[in-house]
Amino acid sequence: RMVFPAYDQCIKASHVFNLLDARGVISVTERQSYILRVRNLAKACGEAFLKTQAGGLAA
Repeated sequence: RMVFPAYDQCIKASHVFNLLDARGVISVTERQSYILRVRNLAKACGEAFLKTQAGGLAA
């Protein structure tokens, strides 16, 4: 699985959201939707990482 590239895209999506939000381009309803989508992306990346060999190692 390509966990790290997916996480990079998640960070980029978060950054783009922050830029749009700072400029006031996004309405309140759209804002909630974007936050949920970015949150779901981050959660999926975390879950995918835990399924990898590196994510399963105990520290």
